Parts: sequence; structure tokens; C-alpha cells
Amino acid sequence: MKTWFRQAQGRNGFEVTMASLALLYLLLFAGIPLIYNVVLSFQQVDLMSPAFFVRPFVGLANYLDVISRPETRIVVINTILFVGLSLVFQIVIGFLLALLFMQSFPAASFMRGLFLAGWIMPGLVVGAIWKLVFAGDYGVLNHALTSIGLIHGKIFWLSDPHYALFAVILANVWLGVPFNMLLLSVGLIGIPADIYEAAKIDGAGPIRRFFSMTLPMMRSTLGAVVSLGAILTMQQFDLIAALTQGGPANASQVAQYWSWQLSFQTFEVSQGSAVATVMLVLVLFVAVIYVRSIRHEQVA
Repeated sequence: MKTWFRQAQGRNGFEVTMASLALLYLLLFAGIPLIYNVVLSFQQVDLMSPAFFVRPFVGLANYLDVISRPETRIVVINTILFVGLSLVFQIVIGFLLALLFMQSFPAASFMRGLFLAGWIMPGLVVGAIWKLVFAGDYGVLNHALTSIGLIHGKIFWLSDPHYALFAVILANVWLGVPFNMLLLSVGLIGIPADIYEAAKIDGAGPIRRFFSMTLPMMRSTLGAVVSLGAILTMQQFDLIAALTQGGPANASQVAQYWSWQLSFQTFEVSQGSAVATVMLVLVLFVAVIYVRSIRHEQVA
């Protein structure tokens, strides 16, 4: 404690103080709730004991209960599809847009700003907008597809089990593309321009330069984008709550929303905590892989 106090009074005192306050904030508002959630997943919690710390310890019973439920299989499949497809399309579209805005053309900055404006909107607002787009009777999407002859009747995107999950994925891709574009643009800016000039002189075309130069030099940035995108997508809640609430018939149910439903709708707090703990482990796993890959690149 004395050593910390001396450091705080020294030349780097401000930095040490700010870092200490940040750690204290994380401990109080992130660390303690996470630990409390993990503890709940190993206890038997009912409506009469949510505020008490001492409850019956049941071991892995809550996890086994969740695994044995008939809806677990569809939740796992939906979560994999939701995270996987969202990441693929967000990164591909974000990369293409980042490459586009690296070029010089009129209104490039204005258009980039429009994309970023969508990203800063709250998930509930984005969900409300896309609910109007997907509306079966008056939705913009049905009108556009009917106008070009792709469909000949109304499709109820959010209430049809065949389309609900993919509608949520489409909205989440739209929401996440600007974030991916921003990070990938930063990576592209860091590539020296003279390398491309040398490649042009050697006769390398655009496709060859992309696969032989751009992608290898963007490996670290792509790793960060994939990791952060996976973490953010596994935490996506607002969009699902605004669009489908996991329905119809669990067709768009994913783990993060299911955890909330178990805890606050059916009041199965222990089972909801078990699902949340599994998601926490997956997020930490992705974070560890990313940190190890970055450390390996720095050592190499």
C-alpha cells in the first residue's frame, strides 16, 4: 500500500490513480456481478430466496437440467447460426466497405459517416426500425421484393418460423457492419503505400495484391475483429428483444435471450444463471485465443 501511495505521488501518479479507479470500477460493476452469477448457477434459487447469499448447493444439477430440456438443441443451433453467419457477413461486407472508402471519390467522408451513424444507434431503436422493414402487411422489404418480382405474396418475416432467425441475423449484420468497417479501415491505413507501389511496378494486379499483401498484413486486425465481433454478437440482446423475443416457437431463440427468459420470465434463476455462465466461459475462451495469438505474433 505504501509503495502504491509513493507511486501515486510520483511522476506517474495521475496514470496510476486513473488505472486504480478503473480497476475498482470493473471490480464493483463487472467482477462482483459475474462472480455472483456463477455462484447462483450452483445453487437452488426460488422466488423466496433471491436476496440471500446462503442457499442450498446443488452442484451441476442446474446445468444438467438445462442440457436435458427439449429446447436446448434448437437454442444451441440458433446461437451457432446467429453468431457464425453474423460474423461472416459483417466481416466480408465491412472489409469491402473499408476497401471502398480507402479510395478517393466525392462524398466518401459523408457516406462513411452515414454508415457509422447506424452503428451508434441503440439496439432497441435499430430493432424498432427493422420491425417496420420486416412487417408483413406494410413492410418495406415485402414491397421491394414484390416490386422486382422476387415474391408474389406477403411474407411475415418475424412470425414465420422459417424466416425469423434469418431476419434477426440480417438486422444484426446491418448493425455490426459499421463497427467492422471502422476497425478494418484502421488496419488498412497502417499498411505502407509504398509496398503497393512496388507491387504495381512488379506487375501484380489488384487481386494478387489483395491475397498476397493485404490479407497477410491484416491478419492481426482480422483476429481482433473476429474476436470482438464474436464477443459482441454473443452478448446481443436488445435486437432480439425488439424483433422476435426468441419466437415464434423458439425459432429465433438464442442462448443470451434464453438466459434472460429463464431468469426473469419463468423465474428459474439458477437455470438462467447456468446458461449465462456457459456463455461467459465461451466469451473468455474467445478472448484467451485472441490474446494468445497476439502475443505469439509479437514474439515472432
